[in-house]
Amino acid sequence: MQIRPAEPADAPAIAGIILPVIRAGETYALDPGMSEEAALAYWLGPDRATFVAEDKGTILGTYYLRANQPGGGSHVGNCGYMTAARASGRGVARAMATHSFAEAAARGFRALQFNFVVSSNHRAVRLWEQLGFATVGRLPGAFRHPALGYVDALVMFRGL
Repeated sequence: MQIRPAEPADAPAIAGIILPVIRAGETYALDPGMSEEAALAYWLGPDRATFVAEDKGTILGTYYLRANQPGGGSHVGNCGYMTAARASGRGVARAMATHSFAEAAARGFRALQFNFVVSSNHRAVRLWEQLGFATVGRLPGAFRHPALGYVDALVMFRGL
């Protein structure tokens, strides 16, 4: 698997990954009804570097890296990761995470902070814990899950 910076030509493949996740409304605090244009504008925004995970010419996942906060907080990075449903369980998220740690360090970030990890996203929580993230905050009932109702969101942090 190769992880590389996203290119404009990758937009259709990225949309094919992020739109189903956004529409499901189970793991990201984004409007499930947002347009493809708005979703791509968010994921490929000018304030972030976006990458794709590719295997044999097929894009299987994507992530972005940005500063978590401006100014005095700009040394802490923030990422978002999404994997194509067909690639679930193949190590794509782990590979992107490992890549993002190196990329963040190379860009001068000293740590990564995930501001809103949905607690019912057990696979993601388990992966982040395995990769050295600590839960440093819990936001009770902060996420409205379409099937589970109100669930907690976690703030997770990892030094680089």
